[in-house]
Amino acid sequence: MGWFTTKDPLQIIAFQTYGTSRQLYIKGRALEDENIDLSKKNIFHLLINSWKRFETDVIGNAKLVLKLSNGLEYEFETDKEGYFLEKIQVEEHPFTCNEEGWLAYELSFLDTELKREIQLENRFPGEMLVPSATSDFGVISDIDDTILHTGLVSLLKWRVVYNTLFVTPGKRLPLAGAADFYHLLHRGASGKASNPIFYVSNSPWNLYRYLEFFLRNNNFPKGPILLRSLSSFFKRRKVETEESQSHKPREIMNILKNYPEVPFILIGDSGERDADIYMKIAQRFPDRVKAIYLRTVSHKKKMIRVKSLYADYKTVPVLLVADSDQAIAHAREHGFVR
Repeated sequence: MGWFTTKDPLQIIAFQTYGTSRQLYIKGRALEDENIDLSKKNIFHLLINSWKRFETDVIGNAKLVLKLSNGLEYEFETDKEGYFLEKIQVEEHPFTCNEEGWLAYELSFLDTELKREIQLENRFPGEMLVPSATSDFGVISDIDDTILHTGLVSLLKWRVVYNTLFVTPGKRLPLAGAADFYHLLHRGASGKASNPIFYVSNSPWNLYRYLEFFLRNNNFPKGPILLRSLSSFFKRRKVETEESQSHKPREIMNILKNYPEVPFILIGDSGERDADIYMKIAQRFPDRVKAIYLRTVSHKKKMIRVKSLYADYKTVPVLLVADSDQAIAHAREHGFVR
C-alpha cells in the first residue's frame, strides 16, 4: 500500500441503492476520508471542500466485507478506482427492512495490510431500499433543474460550476414546492403508502454526499441516488462517451426490470434530454408509465423543441409544469395523491 502519501484515515461510502427480497445491489466507494464539512460557509472552506470532492484518493482493489442483520456475510473487492457494485442473490435467509422499506447493512475493510487509521472502528453503515410489493407506483426523478436550481441550460454550464464549487448544499435552493409534491407522491392516494422515490442524475458520483445532504436538508423523501462517472460530466454532447449517453436510460430500465409489477411516474425538466428519454421509455412500456412531468426552463428554443416532441403524443399523460402547484393539481385529478 505504498502509494499513500498522506495520513488521512480510510473510509467506505455506501451509496443509497435499491434491491428486492431476493437480490441486493450494493454500491459505494472506498477512499481516504478528506474530512469534508458540508456546513462550512466561508469562501476558504468552500474552496477547500470543493477541491476535496473532486481530488479523491481512492482505495483500489481493496477487500471488503458486507454484513447483514440476519448474520450473512459477503466478501468482494473494489475496482481500481475504489468503486464497487455487487449484485448479491439471497435465496434462503430473509432479512428485515424498516417500515419504509430500508434495509440496513454494514461494510468493513478486510485487508490486514492497510497500515492506516480506519474510521468508526472499521464499521461503515449503508442502506438499501426494498420497495413494498403493495406500492401504488414508484417515482423516477431527475435532480438538476427538476428539484434543484442547477443551471444546465446556462452557457457553457458556468452556473453549474459556480453552484457546485462555491455554494454549500445548505444554501442551494430547491424548486418551490417540490419537496411537498414528492411527499404527496410518496404517500400516494391513501396518504399512508410508502411509494419509492428514485433520484437519477447526470451529476458525478463525487457529488453524492453533496446531493444527499441537499435532499435531506430540504426535506425530500429519502430514496436511492443514482449518479454517473466524473469523466463524462464536462464533455460536450457531440463527444460524450457511450456511458454518459446511456446512464439515465440504463438506470431507469434497470429499475423497471427489478420491479415488473410497479408502474412509475417520471419527473424531469425540459432543458436537457429528459423529454426524449422519458418518451422512449413510455413508448416501450406504455402500461408501466402513469404520467410524465417536465419542468419548464427559461430557454425558448428548448421549450419549442419539447412542445413539438409531445405535440401529438396521447398515450401517457404528459404535463409541462412551471411550478409544483400545477403538478400537484394534475396528480390529484388523476388520483395519484390525496
